[in-house]
Amino acid sequence: MKKLSALLLTGVLAGTLLAGCSGGNGAGGSAATPPPADAGTPETTAPENPPAGDAVTLKIGATPAPHAEILEVVKELLAKEGITLDIVVFNDYIQPNLAVEDGSLDANYFQHITYMNEFNASDSTHLVSAAGIHYEPLGLYPGKTAALADLADGAQIAVPNDTTNEARALLLLEQEGLITLKEGAGITATKADIAENPKNLEIVELEANQLPVRLADVDMAVINGNYALDAKLKISDALAVESAEGEAATAYVNVLTVKEGREDDPAIQALAAALQSPEVKDYIESTYEGAVVPLF
Repeated sequence: MKKLSALLLTGVLAGTLLAGCSGGNGAGGSAATPPPADAGTPETTAPENPPAGDAVTLKIGATPAPHAEILEVVKELLAKEGITLDIVVFNDYIQPNLAVEDGSLDANYFQHITYMNEFNASDSTHLVSAAGIHYEPLGLYPGKTAALADLADGAQIAVPNDTTNEARALLLLEQEGLITLKEGAGITATKADIAENPKNLEIVELEANQLPVRLADVDMAVINGNYALDAKLKISDALAVESAEGEAATAYVNVLTVKEGREDDPAIQALAAALQSPEVKDYIESTYEGAVVPLF
């Protein structure tokens, strides 16, 4: 995420039709990656209060899986209401927020609310949630070591190096009894907050998108849901999964994000309603097999 050395935007894939039914971020395969498009200024966005009956286009940024895949389902629903959804695919966490802030995107759908709030604080943006959609539990995946009981003294466990997700990863390790964090560390925990580490585990901090790539180089890795899905890792293969109950699901709900003042636009409200529709819920539950959990 943003506080790491962010992966450069590798392509803004305008007008992309991802294989929404492929379940690329879930137990199935990943959506096909279309050819990159020029990352210039996006098309004119929809008016804030479109007159009834007028054709409307909403431009929304998303990371490939599960977000862009879910939006393909939404695209069909909105088309029935006369709203065209233009999905722009990003491979980083910074540009889609900046594009919403400067108005070149109407909305984005890729981040949890805690990250959005931290982005506002660090970058002086004015982003707000228009709707909470889903939760992606982190998983602890085996690399060189296949079971928790087999972790040797000094084993390496890789975690995301951005503040928000590193804390989540450390809480998951604590959940499994591998470490103990200082009292009150919570969702802001860092390596410095590890109070007990009986196995002398080496916590290796990596960019979140590099965790699946480096999985074979470490004993285990805590991987974000979207990147696990991109790498075709099934949540059922994880040795431990972040609990979806209580603080985690609340703090890390993935949201439809807009610039402050746009959240009540009729077209944005139609987009939020479509994202929280029974069709989308059925798609999420049947496609991702627990790797993505609808919260509506």
